[in-house]
Amino acid sequence: MKKKIVVTGGTGYIGSHTSVELIEEGYDVVIIDNLYNSEAVVVDGIEKITGVRPFLEVFDLCDRNRTDLFFKNNKDVAAIIHFAAFKAVGESVSKPLEYYRNNLDSLMNLLVAMQTNGISNMVFSSSCTVYGQPAKLPVTEDAPFQTALSPYGNTKQIGEEIIRDTTFSTEKIKAISLRYFNPIGAHPSALIGELPRGVPENLVPYITQTAIGLRDELRVFGTDYDTPDGSCIRDYLHVSDLAKAHVAAVKRLIDKKNRKNYEVFNLGTGKGVSVLEAIHSFEKVSGVKLKYKIKGRRQGDIVKIWADPSLANRELGWETVYSLDDCMKSAWEWEKQIRKHN
Repeated sequence: MKKKIVVTGGTGYIGSHTSVELIEEGYDVVIIDNLYNSEAVVVDGIEKITGVRPFLEVFDLCDRNRTDLFFKNNKDVAAIIHFAAFKAVGESVSKPLEYYRNNLDSLMNLLVAMQTNGISNMVFSSSCTVYGQPAKLPVTEDAPFQTALSPYGNTKQIGEEIIRDTTFSTEKIKAISLRYFNPIGAHPSALIGELPRGVPENLVPYITQTAIGLRDELRVFGTDYDTPDGSCIRDYLHVSDLAKAHVAAVKRLIDKKNRKNYEVFNLGTGKGVSVLEAIHSFEKVSGVKLKYKIKGRRQGDIVKIWADPSLANRELGWETVYSLDDCMKSAWEWEKQIRKHN
């Protein structure tokens, strides 16, 4: 009997790639998504890759009654992977209440439904934003939370605290928070990938949209940071590598291999890459020269961060396999595919 995994936000960027990896590992996937920032057609891509069509339930997890009803009818769920959230750092600064209500209400509704219906395991989509600008690099899971630089980052901090307190109060719920660094790239098939609505908030879709002519030029925010080339440094990892870590985390919980009721793991490559280095990698693999303009620093951006992923390497048996060039090549193939461009 296949174990049923609920993937909230499963038609989104990371959720869809994780759904693929779960199906390929033999799990039965049910997606919950309100399609606020994604398209139902993503399920077609998942089916083309895996040969299996995951079931899609379209509703908003902020609707507590609807959430309760779903889990009342699906008490056989082995684990929930919770991606569903608003995620644009810049937008969260201008719409803080929308971010707090959406990201925290949905999480609390899920946890209540888990308690009510006897569902034990949750993997939470967290972020390296919880660390702010760490005093020491690479950053380990023991690094203290810094004051969040955006409401989005704060929802991840508060979300982790809510889950930690819930697992502390009841032995019945076990959880793992995965703190992502910067996921990029697309599935090697080019059948699913990152598809932001409107102007991209993240670097790589902005790069690929500029390269294909959708954007006039790329903006680089700040070249006067305390880094080797003056641009911000991040830890970029391939989305399929990231997705595999979720499968490992789910398996750890289901197999009761977790050491504590609540665990956290950093997911990154352990290497810092500057914005300008990322641009040059893309130019190399695509053969396209990018037009970019230097702008002032952007509110909410930290200077540099990269992971110490050794805990996840050791405990989850997980590590990244894709290089930066691989990531950029797959992102470019995806961009060309969705624009039907050769």
